[in-house]
Order: sequence, then structure tokens, then C-alpha cells
Amino acid sequence: MKFSAVILIAFFCFPMTVLSQQNQLITVIGDSLVGKMVNGESTREVFGNVVITQGDVIINCDKAIHFISRNEAELIGNVIARKDTLTIKTPRGFYYGNLAKTRSNAGVYLDDKKVILTADSGEYYFNEDRAFFESKVRLYDTTTTLTSNELTYFQQQNRAVAIGDVLIIDGENEIIADTLEHFRNTKITFAFSNVRLINLKNNSEIYGEHLEDYRERGYSLIDIKPLFIQVDTSYVEHEDSTKEMQLDTLFIKSKIMEAYRDSSQRFYAIDSVSILKSEFASRNDLTIFYRQDDKIVTTKISETAKQPILWQENSQLTGDSITIYLDDNNIKQLDVDGTSFMLSQNEYNLERYDQTSSSQIKIFFTDSKITRADFYGNVYSIYFMYDGETANGLTKSNSAETTVMFEDNEVTEVKLYKNPASEYYPEQQVTGNEKSYLLPRFVVLQNKPTKEEMYKLLNELR
Repeated sequence: MKFSAVILIAFFCFPMTVLSQQNQLITVIGDSLVGKMVNGESTREVFGNVVITQGDVIINCDKAIHFISRNEAELIGNVIARKDTLTIKTPRGFYYGNLAKTRSNAGVYLDDKKVILTADSGEYYFNEDRAFFESKVRLYDTTTTLTSNELTYFQQQNRAVAIGDVLIIDGENEIIADTLEHFRNTKITFAFSNVRLINLKNNSEIYGEHLEDYRERGYSLIDIKPLFIQVDTSYVEHEDSTKEMQLDTLFIKSKIMEAYRDSSQRFYAIDSVSILKSEFASRNDLTIFYRQDDKIVTTKISETAKQPILWQENSQLTGDSITIYLDDNNIKQLDVDGTSFMLSQNEYNLERYDQTSSSQIKIFFTDSKITRADFYGNVYSIYFMYDGETANGLTKSNSAETTVMFEDNEVTEVKLYKNPASEYYPEQQVTGNEKSYLLPRFVVLQNKPTKEEMYKLLNELR
């Protein structure tokens, strides 16, 4: 025969006023009941097929200790709490009737037919449809897995706020952060502090302090201290046919970064952009990386803005727009448009710079080394001559088009086309007067990005 703890309430002279669900007295029934006084408090231990109800909350367990005056119950063994489509399971816990809250620190499992949520401990507020879970928290559905130290789940809003060692895995992307807010219905995620966006497909990471990710749009934004890193693996073959693995890291730093995961796989670095990869570097205002096309475009953001700057080993290049074409992550071609200027410092005589100005440049590479450069539109140039490694004067020239051939990043041949004109200056006139032979827009820019600069920022963000 089942007993009801509520039947005994009248014996203890409890008022029978009508209460809201939050303050309703809980009902505890089971196969048997034992009444006790513990530290002056009246309790009822209910055993076997225990059912606890309060409004539309129903809890089953093996045993319950009912604290009548507190309107609370300790729940022991195979605890299952239900409300509508929500189910919570735990080996042991408590139910607080005045708060309509259940709590457990013995391992908690929540299933609301939308997500599954587990943790070492947690509590659920039935009147607010809100869960707060702690320690080894894990939330997952059909597409997303989220882990953290703490998590608040707002069931009706389909919203989760996670804190501490947060990791969200969504297909080929991972987001790591100190704090994260995730909206399940709209698949929008906001992440804060020590943020990392990891793309497992292309082995790239974006660090920062604030991230917004819109999965349905395939769009991500990082607008506080963003730093993009992509590690490439290559192999160098030695003379004995052995191969050595080398890691080459691409760094991109800017004030704002945007990623579009559409067919073009576009990546934007905006404002104060710095790029570094091996001997290649750049500073510019806007960089667009088209992953699908293996193409990088750097450009001015306005007519009055500074031109993008590009360095490749001992060469420096400026122009209104620079487009870089890649092949297996190595530069194969570089196009410069609009008021272009290229200079190359001699490896053995640092006072001597080969210089060319034009309206457009096309540069071609083999194994990341310049092999040919084609110049178009009002081409003016100064090239120093050598007999082996011995200086041998210089040539000043101008033409409508010019082709320059390189070997080991040194000029080996210059060809002039369409109304060419050329002057040779012997070495005795040049020695000591190198600064007299400069084109009007000549300037050596000293703000080349460095590994020290990139790793310093990386260490700050880690």
C-alpha cells in the first residue's frame, strides 16, 4: 500500500493556502514511509517506486527523504525528473520545492529532445526552464559539440552560455575561448577572451579576443587583436636523395578579420595588415585571400591611402593593388597595378639598388625565386652592371615596356621594347655616388614585418 507524505501535513498544522507552483508543497509517495525527527526537524523517508510531484514536474527515484517544513526532498537512486519533453537523470540529488529547482553533484544527464547536456554537477530551475551545469560540461546535438567548465542553458531560448576552457566543434571548424554564447536555432556564436577559430581542413587558426560566428551565413568576424596562422609542410630533397621536412608558417595580423565559407572561401584582413611567410612580407590596408583560387589581393582602401608594400627576399615592391597567385602555397606569379615601383638591393653591395617604375608589373617565380619581371607603361629603370661579382657601372633606361630576367634574385638581362632609350654610366662615375642614381619615387621602407613581432602577439593571445 502506498503512503502520501502530504496526508500528514494537516497533522503538523501546515496552512492549506493556494500557492503558485514555485511555492506549491511537493507531494511524495512510495511503497513505504517512515517518519523521523532529525535535529528537531520532521522528516519522512519514503522507499520504493517513489514519485514526487509539484505542478507539472514529476520525479521518480528509489528513495526520498522529505523535509516537510522546508518543502524539499533528497533524492536517492535512479533519479529521473521530467517536465514536458525535458528529462533529467542522476544517481542522487535534491529537489527544492520553493524554488522549483533540482540539483545534483553526482553526475547529471539532461535531454530535452533538442540537446543532450551532461556534467559532474548541475541544477535546473523548472519555472525558468534554465539549467546551470558545472565541471566537465558537455552539450551536443546532431551537428555541434560544446564542452566547458560551466554552462548555463536556457531551454526555451535554445541559448547556451559557457565559461572556462570552452570548446565548440562544428563540422570542420573548432572555436576555443574563455567565454562563449551559442544560439542553437540561428547557429550564431559569440566568443570572448583567448579566442581561437581552427579550420581543420586547411590547418589554419585565427586568434583574437572577440569572435562572432554566423554558421548559416558561413561568416566569421574577429575584431579584437586578430592573428591568422597557417602552417604548411614541405619537403627538401638533399643530394643523397634524402628528404627533410620543413614547416613554413603564414602569419597575417590586422585590426579586423572576416572569413566567408562560401564557394570562394574568402578571407579578409582589414586595417593595418601585416603578412609574413618565410622571405615574403607585406604591409597594407586590405588583404583578401581567395582560398579556392589560391589568390591573395592587397589593395589601397582609398585614393589618398598608402600603397600596399611587399617584400620578397632583397626586393621591395609597391603599387595601388598587388595580386599574388599561389601554387601549393608557393608564389608563382605576382601582378602589380597602378603606379608601381620595384627595387632590389644588391647582396654584395648594399648601397646599390636596381629600380624600376611603371604603371603595371607582372612578376614570375620558380621555387619562390624571381625569374622574370615584365613592366608596362612609362617604364623607367636603373640597373647596376656586374662582371661576375665585380661592379661595372650602371644603365639608366626608359621604354613603353621592359622585361627583366633574374637568376638567384640578381638581374641577368634587361630587354627594352617600344621607343627604348638607354644610357650607360661607367664604374668610375658610379663608385661613391650611388645615391645620385635614384628614381623620383625611390624609398627604402624599414617597417618590414618580423617573426619577433608575430610571435610576440601570438604569445600575448595564448
